[in-house]
Amino acid sequence: MATNTADTRADNRPDTRSDERAGTATASDVGTPERITGAQALIRSLELEGVDTMFGYPGGCILPAYDPLLDSSIRHVLVRHEQGAGHMAEGYAHVSGRPGVAMVTSGPAATNLVTPLMDAYMDSIPMVAITGQVPTAAIGSDAFQECDTVGITRSCTKHNELVMTPADVPMAVRQAFHIATTGRPGPTLVDVPKDVLVGEMDWYWPSDAEVLASLPGYRPNVKGHPRMIKEAAKLILAAERPVIYAGGGILKARAADALAELVELTGIHVVTTLMARGAFPDGHELNLGMPGMHGNATAVTAMQKADLLIALGARFDDRITGKVDEFAQLAKVIHVDIDPAEQGKVRRPDVPIVGDARLVIEEINAEIRALRGAGVAQADTGAWKSTLSGWQEQFPMTYVPSEPGAALKPQYCIEQLRGLAPPGTIVASGVGQHQMFASQYWTFEEPYTWVNSGGLGTMGFSIPAAIGAQAARPGTCVWAIDGDGCFQMTAQELVTAALEKLPIKVALLNNSYLGMVRQWQEMFYDERYSEVFLDSAALPDFVMMAESMGCAAIRVEAPEEVAPAIEKANSINDRPVVVEFRTEAAEGVFPMVPAGASNDDVILHPTQQDRKENLG
Repeated sequence: MATNTADTRADNRPDTRSDERAGTATASDVGTPERITGAQALIRSLELEGVDTMFGYPGGCILPAYDPLLDSSIRHVLVRHEQGAGHMAEGYAHVSGRPGVAMVTSGPAATNLVTPLMDAYMDSIPMVAITGQVPTAAIGSDAFQECDTVGITRSCTKHNELVMTPADVPMAVRQAFHIATTGRPGPTLVDVPKDVLVGEMDWYWPSDAEVLASLPGYRPNVKGHPRMIKEAAKLILAAERPVIYAGGGILKARAADALAELVELTGIHVVTTLMARGAFPDGHELNLGMPGMHGNATAVTAMQKADLLIALGARFDDRITGKVDEFAQLAKVIHVDIDPAEQGKVRRPDVPIVGDARLVIEEINAEIRALRGAGVAQADTGAWKSTLSGWQEQFPMTYVPSEPGAALKPQYCIEQLRGLAPPGTIVASGVGQHQMFASQYWTFEEPYTWVNSGGLGTMGFSIPAAIGAQAARPGTCVWAIDGDGCFQMTAQELVTAALEKLPIKVALLNNSYLGMVRQWQEMFYDERYSEVFLDSAALPDFVMMAESMGCAAIRVEAPEEVAPAIEKANSINDRPVVVEFRTEAAEGVFPMVPAGASNDDVILHPTQQDRKENLG
């Protein structure tokens, strides 16, 4: 099991700052203050927060901050669209655990960041956005490229602030990083007017104590309540049909090792949500795989029939529960989450525990050992394990191979990509059928190797996110699995990848359709295909398009061409590679729970649907 080697603070978040390594004046220093501009203070503050890479696009109001950046140790990646900067920051954060940083100018640049900010907010990704703003005297006058950035982003950030004086810049940056990385991670934003960047200040770096004192209402609880820990341990040992419901919070808390220990202690099966893929190895005999709308039949049904759900860093998303009133009706619930707002929001827990997932799981593990030492035996789960094994044998993930001369099956392409991937390969996906195929048919054996947009479901996410992941993990193989619809939303960032020497590889599953929308129209709209066909005249030519942006490009149309193309792509590391797989348009993603339906109504693959009654 891979572990994160970054130093951590008491709340289990990566330590990204230290007064000792600042190398500049602090509150306790005596002497003449150093006089610098707000822009210099901004870049120095980012350096002191441990930022080594940032993604951005200059413009009028943020321009003063780009001048000291020339003398900074921070690598700046120049994007082709501000949305790309935000998703790159997310991808960087996904695989590194450190906050991703995006810096853009005011007005339309700031509004272009709203989508990645909301994406990061939904998926609890630590991210810090720096936006320029019109001069303070012009605020409210509808000045050129003015917008109320703080107002617009209030609902999609954990914290945002308009900085009104140069002297406030260091504290605003420290607060932004502290809030983004503690408690439930998420995006924060610092909006800096142009005159604040140009104006001067006496340099001052706030201490940890001063940062905490400046945020009196922000005190995330990280340790679970002892009484709730004891109750959870008792329920776990008493359950006959338990399931561990592992969510993305396992990864945010660096809790994969603690989860593995809990599983080894108890022998309880695990489901890993779309956001938790890799948190527990797919190859482990107790991993049931992904639950939810497109989860496998065993994982979906195991949650339905369980007598205990141990929800760890999961939020009972609608894609997991299906119809809430009919979800896991016989199950008691232990719910561990760092965010108290999640307790009871969707499902009332029997044992609510607010705290950091790693710390809480470690406490539960210790309590289970104590109970066993006191003679408390674990209930017999043999019959349950036998049932789960039977479902796994009868209802594996499956598809019908393509006929000779027919278009490729996307599942086959994913299997070949998986089989030929170097160890430690990172996979980023767009949103749609290809996202589900990737999660279903890739095997994730270690954490922080899966990057995707779960909560917001942002098309166009994969290419910029893969670039951010590549920047965070140079030398690691990074594949972006994309569809032709998603690809055309952010493909311009391949220019960024080529010029910045970030050699991502893109598996473009081109079925000429908005595949997931087409599947819904086929199943629920009487095959009335409205505005989902993308390719009426073989446009664009994706190979020529990729080559024009500095990429190597390969088109694959037959099964025997798949493996050689992937091997060639894996061997190219001096520029990005795009491999276009021409795939079957009519292929659907199964299993599938229709939106708003009960998980008991899961639709299996057509080859398995006739024996669905065996899922009982």
